[in-house]
Amino acid sequence: MKKTLSITSTFLLFLVILISCSKADLSTTSTNNSNAPASLVDPYTATKASFGNNIDFLNLSNYASQPKPSYISNDNTGANTITDAKATLGRILFYDKNLSVTNTISCGSCHKQAFAFSDTALVSAGVEGGFTARHSMRLINARFANEAKFFWNERAASLEIQTTMPIQDHAEMGFSGLNGRGNMISLLTKLSGIKYYNEIFKTVYGDTLISEARLQESLAQFVRSIQSFDSKFDAGRALVNNERDPFPNYTATENAGKNLYLTPPVFDGKGNRISGGIGCNGCHRAPEFDIDPNTKNNGIIGVIGSTATELNNTRAPSLRDLIKADGTVNSKMMHTGLFTTFEGVLGHYNTIPNLGGNNNLDGRLKVDGVGNKLNLTNTEITQVVAFMKTLSGTNVYADKKWANPFLIQ
Repeated sequence: MKKTLSITSTFLLFLVILISCSKADLSTTSTNNSNAPASLVDPYTATKASFGNNIDFLNLSNYASQPKPSYISNDNTGANTITDAKATLGRILFYDKNLSVTNTISCGSCHKQAFAFSDTALVSAGVEGGFTARHSMRLINARFANEAKFFWNERAASLEIQTTMPIQDHAEMGFSGLNGRGNMISLLTKLSGIKYYNEIFKTVYGDTLISEARLQESLAQFVRSIQSFDSKFDAGRALVNNERDPFPNYTATENAGKNLYLTPPVFDGKGNRISGGIGCNGCHRAPEFDIDPNTKNNGIIGVIGSTATELNNTRAPSLRDLIKADGTVNSKMMHTGLFTTFEGVLGHYNTIPNLGGNNNLDGRLKVDGVGNKLNLTNTEITQVVAFMKTLSGTNVYADKKWANPFLIQ
């Protein structure tokens, strides 16, 4: 009997110890994730907390394999081939206000999706009362430009170089290293302290190193991914052999405007147009409607807020999505934002001003040193404006892959 009680007591004691150890293990497991298997740790905890469903690295948006028309041949991508992961990182950087010294300005503050990635303001607001020196350029189809240099005055040799220059501009995003402000190294240190960047750089690059070269690579990929090829022009171009054929989907007015745009003018010896079209295609070449790299200035040589002049603003964005299909202008035009209507632009080219000292005026805009006179009729103006409206699509304004990931959508 005593032997039976001893065995029973020993068994009960063992059972109590076993239950106690199991509870302790369960408590430790539920309160300490550091011992959890690596496969159970979510590598995107901070990313999900910051962006919700807007960013999902397990189901990335398509940036790398977007379709483009067969008649589009220009491409300045170079060695920086677009990937979904790097373009997604570029999207986050593009909209992240942490890239400014005051956490108030991002690239997207000046280049807004609703306006073809431009700004309706004459000059865009920067940090601590600063402003851009020129009107913010539209970013539509930047990839499909034959001109590889960027900014109005082409001071950036590539899009990659361009992407971090506004960040280091004292007036724009402020990491200039001037007047007590941080520099690029300060920014890289700042971004390294943000948890979602540690997660994302680890995914995209395999480690958490944040460098200017990686910022440039990713930002450039995102900007190059912004494309617009769903316009009435594209629908018509797909039906014909070349741009000069009449487009079956165009009205007579739109086809007439297209012919005026594409056809070179014929001038007399005094620079007066006597026949032909108005020759826009000489500088803004279809079907990309990008700027000819050899173009000089167009006679707009002013400086915003000054009586000074600039002769080296020779770059221009694609003319696609300059005017929305409903006739709304996306932003002011020219580097000075001088014109708010396309009719105003045509008025400028209708009579090129003979400004003394402008020795960099493009040769296609003058005859024997005298500015051209296109002598446009009201009918011709209506026709060209009608054609310009056909160059705008709709998807680029609404596609979420180019939208601000910091906003709840």
